[in-house]
Amino acid sequence: MPKYNWEARTKTGGSQKGVIEAASVEMVDAQLKKYGFTHITISEVAKGLSFKMPKFGGGGKIATKDLVIFTRQFATMIDSGLPLVQCLEILASQQENKAFQDILYKVKESVESGSTFADALGKHPKAFDQLFVNLVAAGEVGGILDTILQRLAAYIEKAEKLKKQIKGAMVYPITIMSIAVVVVGVILVFVIPTFAKMFADFGGDLPAPTKIVIALSNFLSRYIIVIIAACYGVVWLFKKYYATPVGRKNIDRLALKAPIAGPLIRKVAVAKFTRTLGTMVSSGVPIMDGLEIVAKTAGNKIVEEAIYGVRQAISEGKTMAEPLAACGVFPPMVVQMIAVGEATGAMDTMLNKIADFYDDEVDDAVGAMTSMMEPLLMVFLGTTVGGLVVAMYLPIFKLAGAVGG
Repeated sequence: MPKYNWEARTKTGGSQKGVIEAASVEMVDAQLKKYGFTHITISEVAKGLSFKMPKFGGGGKIATKDLVIFTRQFATMIDSGLPLVQCLEILASQQENKAFQDILYKVKESVESGSTFADALGKHPKAFDQLFVNLVAAGEVGGILDTILQRLAAYIEKAEKLKKQIKGAMVYPITIMSIAVVVVGVILVFVIPTFAKMFADFGGDLPAPTKIVIALSNFLSRYIIVIIAACYGVVWLFKKYYATPVGRKNIDRLALKAPIAGPLIRKVAVAKFTRTLGTMVSSGVPIMDGLEIVAKTAGNKIVEEAIYGVRQAISEGKTMAEPLAACGVFPPMVVQMIAVGEATGAMDTMLNKIADFYDDEVDDAVGAMTSMMEPLLMVFLGTTVGGLVVAMYLPIFKLAGAVGG
């Protein structure tokens, strides 16, 4: 079915555009007029050569970018006065991600059947998490759905940016270490045996570094399958242990106390906690419901338990700042700012200010960690590979010296 670009005026005088699939231009025009659009301009999308790679692993993943675009467009359309069902119809028809398109059509059918928008979204947790659903529910009750959706889009974008910062910080060291392991493995398995055979033909006593390298090469060549299996086994056991409540708690505690990564993990946790809770409080979600959702999405068992402790303390009539200070997870500055927010009644504003501050802190910490690791990794790679090369050339230098003498 052909696709058509369209642009039109809404009932409130605003401009709206998009892409829609239909059998003809007339059908597109009729459909848009049914939704209340005027001054409609339609043009068929030009067909070009395209090649799509086959999808493996089931596909169907909802990208964060798709979710953000949907949320922003939905907010604009609701603000323009379009009915909810018509907004879903338009956005679903122009959605290129087929999995997301199917979900949107199902959401539309649920709304048409009498479900609230939030309940309809809640039936698809892979696309819309608890935070999304609860904020939409608050927006429906308060009659500010468009505002809530704009806040949601901004929150998702900032959360994704934070996630990319952490991933970016990990890519460099992992890449360097992987290259180092591959290079050293290739040298030990394929290069060193050739030198060892040559030295055996020469005869004579070899330097100690050369003997160590040859012995390491022989061990690796002989037991490489066992070593790979052992590495796999260690990773498997680690995952199994981390899947247990005790294991996850112990490992997450060690992660927070790690020399280099620990402070960064703590800052990320604070940024995520304050950003998520601030968005929910400012959108009218009750603080108890907000804390429960934030705890479930904390990503660290120690932080999760601390947030549940805060929730329990608030249910007993305490302020939020008291249990936050007692848990020892959150820095004193965060606790003090939240206490000020509680006292002044501007909790949402204070939480968002803390989140902005810690977003910058995470950015600085990632940059500092990357700058510090670069020279260390280069020294490690150079020492490892250079040491192997020198160890194998020592006998040649020794032989050259003897011939020259």
